[in-house]
Amino acid sequence: MHLNPRIMKRLYIYCLMATGLFLLTSCMKDWLDREPRTILSDEQVWNDPKQIVALLANFYDRIPAESGLTDVNNEGADGRLFQWRNLANYDEGMWSGQSNEDGRNNITSYGYDSWYLWNYTYIRDINLALENIEKYGIKLSDASKKQYSAELRFLRALNYFNLVKRLGGVPLVTKQLVYDYSGNVESLQQPRAKESEVYDFIASEVDAIKDLIGNDGSTTRANKYTALALKSRAMLYAGSLAKYNGLMAAPITTAGGEVGIPAGMANGYYQKALDASKEIINSGPYALYKNNPDLGENFYEAVTKKANNREAIFVKDFLLPTRKHVFSYDNIARGIREDNLGSSSVVPSLNLVEAYEYKDGTNGALKTRTADNTDYIYYNNVADIFSNKDARLYGTIIYPGTSFKSLPVSIQAGVLVWNAGRNAYDIVEGSDLGTTYSDGKLLTGTSGPHRSIQEVSNTGFYLRKFIDANDKTSTRGVQSDVWWVWFRLGEIYLNAGEAAFELGQTGNALLYINALRERAGFGPNSLTTLTIDRIRNERRVELAFEDHRLWDLKRWRTADKVWNGSTSSPDAMIYALYPYRVIRPGDAARDGKYVFVKMVAPRFRAPRFFRLGNYYTAINQSVLNNNPKIVKNPFH
Repeated sequence: MHLNPRIMKRLYIYCLMATGLFLLTSCMKDWLDREPRTILSDEQVWNDPKQIVALLANFYDRIPAESGLTDVNNEGADGRLFQWRNLANYDEGMWSGQSNEDGRNNITSYGYDSWYLWNYTYIRDINLALENIEKYGIKLSDASKKQYSAELRFLRALNYFNLVKRLGGVPLVTKQLVYDYSGNVESLQQPRAKESEVYDFIASEVDAIKDLIGNDGSTTRANKYTALALKSRAMLYAGSLAKYNGLMAAPITTAGGEVGIPAGMANGYYQKALDASKEIINSGPYALYKNNPDLGENFYEAVTKKANNREAIFVKDFLLPTRKHVFSYDNIARGIREDNLGSSSVVPSLNLVEAYEYKDGTNGALKTRTADNTDYIYYNNVADIFSNKDARLYGTIIYPGTSFKSLPVSIQAGVLVWNAGRNAYDIVEGSDLGTTYSDGKLLTGTSGPHRSIQEVSNTGFYLRKFIDANDKTSTRGVQSDVWWVWFRLGEIYLNAGEAAFELGQTGNALLYINALRERAGFGPNSLTTLTIDRIRNERRVELAFEDHRLWDLKRWRTADKVWNGSTSSPDAMIYALYPYRVIRPGDAARDGKYVFVKMVAPRFRAPRFFRLGNYYTAINQSVLNNNPKIVKNPFH
């Protein structure tokens, strides 16, 4: 029998389908019983050190900071926060980038929700990991299990510190909260612990894990000294809160102690901070960075240099090509940018520059006018006004007359031309950068400053700290692997000095503070007396742009006084310094010299205003709605 070819083709297809169905049916049970290739069981994960380390890496990556070197900005319930733009929100600097962020120069008051964090998703994940490693990690050695658990507990303690310094006491959840689907969620609704109880938890966790955590010598994974650094910082905060909150005319407290630490607890916390700091300082593995005889460059390297840097205790590193950041691209000095779209967004304030003392110990205010205020002070070179300053200024800030990447940074606002008819100077500024005056010499520098051009310094200064000095690192193609410093020995010296001073041990405090000052170019034992204000200024200049300023002012209860919302305040307003070349023919003492004008930064709009309600961030209404046991913070 002869069949139509079309019918034969259709029968062939049917046969294939039938055969396929038979084979599929016969093999279905075997196929479904196979182990999946892409999903790992709990037993596989928690007995494989590589898988555990990969999970730990994720937890390390989720450590929050108010400022950082990337653009992460509070991503949902996970609470990720690592936002470099926030560096422009305080009195260390301001925003000079694109105008879409100009709100940072117009903070009429900090919102009560500022600095919010409620990342219990992160805590849940760590608690789950701790329980799983105990339940499933049967093939791990006891030592490995203890080490990984200690590392997880460190991360949890660090996160509780990031919560308590923002919110005060928070629920202390140390194991999974599992819903039983009964309809009753009361067991899941935990109240806030006392503020002191959270700090005590951090201290006890560090004490429990510090000798189990291992990772000796690592800067990217926690070790014994990383844990002690956390204790050093956290206990100093707790001591300060106990003392200075109690000294307020109306201490900020809640009835249940969720906010407010009794003043009588201050010395106990200060002693714990001092003991932890001394253990690190006297341990041996760490030393203040002193590898470069140029003291300004040395301080810059103390934060950015990776090779042979024994000052770094714990950092967030950026190693792989996919893990680099564009902080240098976004903040490079304008005149030396390596990418024609590179920016100069966050720029230091004159306020901060003047916090750096002269090496003879005198006040750091720059000398721009004569004593009787009748004339400018004239300088031969634009850098001369900064001569004999604390070397930490150079290591932190690019100022007029300095260089970066072996390139001079041209900073000049314009010229002052003597007008004999008016018996005064006419100010002439370029409408663009890199312009020349009619005498053929520089009018406005390639790096400004400029009153209105975006992405050029509005203050007369640029960042040096955290900007990558290597070639092409301010380009989008190369990017930067400069690390973010969580803890370094310089801070530990400051913590020890402050704690010792608060305990009445002024002699010991002087040893720690003078060690940092000597590295910055001051003579040995440059201080013979000490005040808390001087210690506070040392913290400001040593730790600038390292995410300390906000938290220090909060724990000292001085933020509402420093950022008081007044336009006449030298701290609440952001100030600039504009250099000018003098044109005054016939006057050899002035012509061709440089003078400086201090002013409120032209793009700055409103004084910083920190209210009493900002000492503790408001808890989100959704949290309050879900858990009636959570009490609000004061003033909210």
